[in-house]
Amino acid sequence: MGDKTTISTLVEGGQASAGPPLGPELGPLPVDVGAVVNAINDKTEDFEGMEVPVDVTIDEDTGDFEIEVGKPPIAALVKDEIGL
Repeated sequence: MGDKTTISTLVEGGQASAGPPLGPELGPLPVDVGAVVNAINDKTEDFEGMEVPVDVTIDEDTGDFEIEVGKPPIAALVKDEIGL
């Protein structure tokens, strides 16, 4: 197994895109950016309207990737609950 790179970012649930901040970080790596964005959106769609921490780990030899979705920050959960 090759070297791995992990990118950590915040994305709006279900709204990740190939634009900044994610696209420029993924661009130089041997990974299908569209596939990563689609996978992130699938995994975060339940958090629509909230920023969610996401870690993308990419195998630099194979281009395989894993996505780990964290829990939204407490402030985002509170805003969602009170309707802000």
